[in-house]
Amino acid sequence: MKKIAISQSNYIPWKGYFDLIAAVDEFILFDDMQYTRRDWRNRNQIKTPQGVQWLTVPVQVKGKYDQKIKDTLIDGTAWATAHWKALVQNYRRAPHFDEVAIWLEPLYVADSYTHISQLNRRLIEVVCHYLCIKTVISNSWDYTLLAGKTERLADLCKQAGGAEYISGPAAKDYIEERTFTEYGIKLTWFDYTGYPEYPQPWGDFTHGVTILDLLFNCGKDAHRYMRNVRP
Repeated sequence: MKKIAISQSNYIPWKGYFDLIAAVDEFILFDDMQYTRRDWRNRNQIKTPQGVQWLTVPVQVKGKYDQKIKDTLIDGTAWATAHWKALVQNYRRAPHFDEVAIWLEPLYVADSYTHISQLNRRLIEVVCHYLCIKTVISNSWDYTLLAGKTERLADLCKQAGGAEYISGPAAKDYIEERTFTEYGIKLTWFDYTGYPEYPQPWGDFTHGVTILDLLFNCGKDAHRYMRNVRP
């Protein structure tokens, strides 16, 4: 039974995002959706001695930002150096910083990106590789898109050959379950609760920060603090 998940791309997402990827056979990046400001598309959080800090990739927004995520351009290149500097400053003493920095640093200091979708996918792919997640990652524009929120998702699953769609719980507000039933596709809700804490410095434990926090602190043992990732 092929399992599918569909989600917009995020910038260096939290561990739950990768746990969802690991739970399915194909993960479709749905960047045909409208870009939304102050969201996870172009920013995420790291842990610092002063508390949680945002890392935000500047993007070019047109008017009332009526544009798709995939069409959203990154504004300049200075952000990459600043983000890497922030990661070094706050994680250089983490147990597995050097091990992760070997493959992560070039993505910030050597590579360049024009669109936020391009950057997000690249970072998602390299983290999946490090965590040995073998899930196929595809783009929504590889498929034909129907009108209607639920119909579009169900039809994407059908086109991808999926028999089960695994969705984040936030989608309960708009997904019509009967549509998946009509398509003959099982609908399952992913559970993000109950994650164990891992060794994390500086105050109270924070689950919602970028996956990089977990990787710097735990390295290849990151799977011990996730549900669907296997060593």
